[in-house]
Amino acid sequence: MSATPALSELAAEVGIATRYDDWRGGLREVADDTLIAVLQALDIDASTPEDAARALSRRRAGSRRPGLPVCWVTRADQLEPIPVRLPSDAAASLVVRTEAGDEQTVQPGTAVDSYQIDGERTELRPTPIPDLPNGYHTLRLSVGDRVWSMPLIITPGRLTRPGLDDQGWGLAVQLYSIRSEQSWGIGDFSDLARLGGWSASEHGADYILINPVHAAEPLPPIEPSPYLPVSRQFVNPIYLRPEEIEEYAGLDPATCRLISDLQRTAATSDRTDDDISGSARIDRNAIWGAKLRALQLIFAEPRTDERQQAYRDYRHREGADLDRFATWCAIAEQRGADWRRWPEELQEPDSAAVAGFTDDHAGRIDFHRWLQWVTDEQLAQAQRVCRQAGMGLGLMPDLAVGVHPGGADTWGRAELYGTTVDVGAPPDAYNQNGQDWGQRPWRPDRLAALGYQPFVRLVRTVLRHAGAVRIDHIIGLFRLWWIPVGVPGAGSGVGGPGAGAYVHYDHQALVGILTLEAERAGAVVVGEDLGTVEPSARSYLGERGIFGTSILWFENTPSEGGGDLPRPADEWRELCLASATTHDLPPNTAYLAGDHVRLRARLGLLTRPYAEELAADRRARSAWLAALVEAGVLDSEDQRLPDNPGQPGDHAGVERGVDRDLVDRQLLALHRYLALTPARLINVALTDATGDRRAQNLPGTANEYPNWRVPLGDRHGNQVTVENVMTMSRVSEVICAARGCGAGEAGDPPQ
Repeated sequence: MSATPALSELAAEVGIATRYDDWRGGLREVADDTLIAVLQALDIDASTPEDAARALSRRRAGSRRPGLPVCWVTRADQLEPIPVRLPSDAAASLVVRTEAGDEQTVQPGTAVDSYQIDGERTELRPTPIPDLPNGYHTLRLSVGDRVWSMPLIITPGRLTRPGLDDQGWGLAVQLYSIRSEQSWGIGDFSDLARLGGWSASEHGADYILINPVHAAEPLPPIEPSPYLPVSRQFVNPIYLRPEEIEEYAGLDPATCRLISDLQRTAATSDRTDDDISGSARIDRNAIWGAKLRALQLIFAEPRTDERQQAYRDYRHREGADLDRFATWCAIAEQRGADWRRWPEELQEPDSAAVAGFTDDHAGRIDFHRWLQWVTDEQLAQAQRVCRQAGMGLGLMPDLAVGVHPGGADTWGRAELYGTTVDVGAPPDAYNQNGQDWGQRPWRPDRLAALGYQPFVRLVRTVLRHAGAVRIDHIIGLFRLWWIPVGVPGAGSGVGGPGAGAYVHYDHQALVGILTLEAERAGAVVVGEDLGTVEPSARSYLGERGIFGTSILWFENTPSEGGGDLPRPADEWRELCLASATTHDLPPNTAYLAGDHVRLRARLGLLTRPYAEELAADRRARSAWLAALVEAGVLDSEDQRLPDNPGQPGDHAGVERGVDRDLVDRQLLALHRYLALTPARLINVALTDATGDRRAQNLPGTANEYPNWRVPLGDRHGNQVTVENVMTMSRVSEVICAARGCGAGEAGDPPQ
């Protein structure tokens, strides 16, 4: 059903797309019910055609009254005039106050249009921006006794960073999975520092890419996905190493023994449920329970005056955001981690009930503030170790798209979020049912009204102890797929996540602020631009100096006879992070053998017959093997597929006819191929280097697969520790292949 004219125009003015191109190349209309629900999430009532017409009229009238835009973000190399609206023939004063505190007068531009609203004639006068440094400034407009104020943000035209002239490389790790003999059953910041330092000093790594380390629930059940945090502003203390907190050294022997016992309990807490992964799984609930007891003991230990001052400095820096987060954690411990289920009087952070709770539980709230402080210290130490070992960048954390709907961020700033919609993705070739990520999106109108300060604080937080950041689903800075809760999928014809609409954001503002903060931090920005991304968006990001992401299996180019062919190495993008896999694919030891198709078939995730899906996958793998031979990185005798078709019931633990040595030779060839590309950054998944065969995440599953809970392993299913990684010859061989050691030459399989 097509939208009524008023509804369609209203949606367009707000930034909601009324149609979209699907993954098969067809044009799909968004249902009226979906448009109405998305508008409602923005506090716009369009329930009837009359309501939509009234809302449209009010919006247009508001944009023609005297005043300034709510915020103006522009780039230094293409300064866009500010659309100032002045009453006709009225004396006006325009003054810019710079970030440094200086002031200068600005002359309004020439009128280009005029409007008559509520008996007052207003002129539109595009006003040139004076010569200003990059940064956060304020423009003030005064007309008589009326005053308007607007954030004016000048951003770099292009992000540049010295020291990345040559091709760099780094590992990609899921931090929770890289355990050592000293860790508490889950990888931590000390393990990260050790692995990162080793990769830099022994193999010349420039960075280490890690999953998001945003804050999770403070009590069980803890959400395993690092991409569904309760807060993106703060860090998950499950990654702490208690013994390396400075106050640990002052504990009495009996307390130290108790903490050692807790560590041993946590280190052996893996669950061994029989599931489709065929392996043990990390039990965050048990680990956090043990670690929390230890941390409470350390918190009770007195701090020196110097340490106490450092803690006060941290609290001052983080301010009210930290207080709100710690308060949410303390309430969550008593009421559960979803604030939407709390008593109504606790659902508003500024309520009298919350103030009373704060007074009554000041000690517990302070504990959660302290947790963030010591977590911040250990994350900073990991970055120092990596840089001191020779990394040019150091840590490259991932930034998740959104947050849990019942978490700390949505409680503390509920007005910032679309509270009746989820974020996800429409169906595509790899997730043919679409995706609902269960996250709440930021409202673009509220972000602009706040001068994008929540986004500024978020970017500063993630870059504070990092030399780079990977932005998951960077197209989310341009548009997000909003899925109204409870709206049927009739409009898209697919149901579920397909019953959504794209909501557009001011990408020039968001990308501009990203480049400004990255420039100030001396950092690189990598955007995950896989899937359905407009070519114009990729071009824009490249123009602004944002790296893209290129995954070998997705780097294809149309052939003259139809279908796709592997993209030749010399035709890859230069400004990208290139990898042979991603966390949403199985490691290549499994992918090369076709295990991923059999696993998806067993779980009922295929949308076409198993034989058809496997045949298409085998054709794609065969094409890439031929490309590897043509590039000279794989012997022609190794071009054959290592698996036979098998049955849908086979999964990654089945050895049915798979030549694993052949798989290993092909895996080396994949990484040699990466080294032949012009990509500025090469990425090696640690799971590829160790030969692990289990996927860390299987999109489209929840309880069917232990997503984000799989410990690092090898090709035989044995668990691999950080100590093992540093002594495995195959790890060094895969790294060497990706760095171009012997690039262009076929070689023996890793050992």
